[in-house]
Amino acid sequence: MFRQIGPLEISLILLVVVLLFGAKKLPEMARSLGKSARILKSEAKAMKAEGQESAPAEAPAEQAAPAPRTIKAAPGDVTGARPVTEASDSTQR
Repeated sequence: MFRQIGPLEISLILLVVVLLFGAKKLPEMARSLGKSARILKSEAKAMKAEGQESAPAEAPAEQAAPAPRTIKAAPGDVTGARPVTEASDSTQR
């Protein structure tokens, strides 16, 4: 009933995609998809590291002041980084 997808079918699918989206949009879409994948990967890695840090049952009594957090535009982009100021009291905003 169904047969395997061969090179002819793959080329026809690619041709339809190029006709639908246009040759100019395809590199932009691929770049955007790659950037999204990198961001997702870095966030998943950060969440995993955060989970491992909170795993120990006993926390030290005296902790050093935490390093200031920064927001980055993209993973590895330090030109767009800016410090985040967090209120020490929840009533101050």
